[in-house]
Amino acid sequence: MARDSKFGQSRRRFLRAGAGIVGLGAFAGCTGQSDGASTETESGDRSATASETTADPTATESETATASAEPYEVSMEPVGTVTFDEVPETWVPYTGDYADMGVALGQAEGLSAIGVRARFGAHLYDELDGVSVATDELTQLWQDGTGKEVFYELDADVHLVDPNFMVNRLQWSRADVEEITSNVAPFVGNTVFTRVYDWHDYSYYSLYEAFEKVAQVFQQRERYEAFRAYHDDVLADLQSRLPAETPAVAVLYPAGVPPESFYPYLVGDGTQSKHWRDLNVGDALAKHDVTDAQAGGGTIDYETLLEIDPDALAIRLQGEITPTYFDEKIRSHLESHDVASQLTAVQNDRVVYGGLTYQGPIIHLFQLERAAQGLYPDAFGGEELFDRGRVSDIVTGDF
Repeated sequence: MARDSKFGQSRRRFLRAGAGIVGLGAFAGCTGQSDGASTETESGDRSATASETTADPTATESETATASAEPYEVSMEPVGTVTFDEVPETWVPYTGDYADMGVALGQAEGLSAIGVRARFGAHLYDELDGVSVATDELTQLWQDGTGKEVFYELDADVHLVDPNFMVNRLQWSRADVEEITSNVAPFVGNTVFTRVYDWHDYSYYSLYEAFEKVAQVFQQRERYEAFRAYHDDVLADLQSRLPAETPAVAVLYPAGVPPESFYPYLVGDGTQSKHWRDLNVGDALAKHDVTDAQAGGGTIDYETLLEIDPDALAIRLQGEITPTYFDEKIRSHLESHDVASQLTAVQNDRVVYGGLTYQGPIIHLFQLERAAQGLYPDAFGGEELFDRGRVSDIVTGDF
């Protein structure tokens, strides 16, 4: 049978070590229920130290490729340790942060699917020579739910997804995860974009810690190191130019467009907020004990926002959002609204685009740049804050 054939192929490609099976014990406390707090869910849409791969981190790319002929291990919570017989060629993430990590490591050709196409910021790659992903050619995993059959059809070499995400956000059972792990390929991933889910009671990873794990999966240590070094340089330069006083920001997702209410998002430790933390902003919502939408918080209206009166509003939207669209659908509406027009942020022209939820290392640089330009036009204006050519070179292997 076809599935028996895939089972045999999968077991030849990947051997899950005993620690991986123990790691799945994290499922034990899961309810299998979605929190249902926000319309910005996957249906529309904190760090750990673990063993390194057997590849020499100082080796050249050709040496790494040779070394990868030998089995190697990658350890990441909550699964534990997975042993790879060879480097994966085809791969499936669910969220755009892990998709972006793989692309940054030069693995775009093997990307075969994404949870929701509109939530993956691949349009940003248009500014990078030699880097592209045709999202319309990716299988969309969400089709009024995400079933197991699509994973059999894709027959990927690895799934860059937190298995607990499949259980708690997509209502899979632990048996479903074990079935796909055994019959197709392993799961390697950790839900890093937010830290508010009560089911995530195991170690978290920062953006670059998760990125390093993905680099181990693909045996791309050199690319990872090059990207991390360049990120550090960009961030150091930007932060040296930040004003002494930074604003308290309210990050909001519209309940509709044009908006009359919003889902609140706190500037927490998850990777979705990394660009705001990098800009040293305060969190206007957290100061007023507003509950994050992903943790079950409801919508807030303009009257509530007027009581909080943030210094700046960061309006998060998914998809390709042009400045013209943002001005017409968001900023102009707030300026003409009876209540919203009274907000300090609106009166001071501090209503900025809040970015996408899911950001890996490439998307983060774009979102950091746009956020800095929006919040601090006097310091950064229309200036490009990172070198597109340098990023392209790293992704395409010219480093």
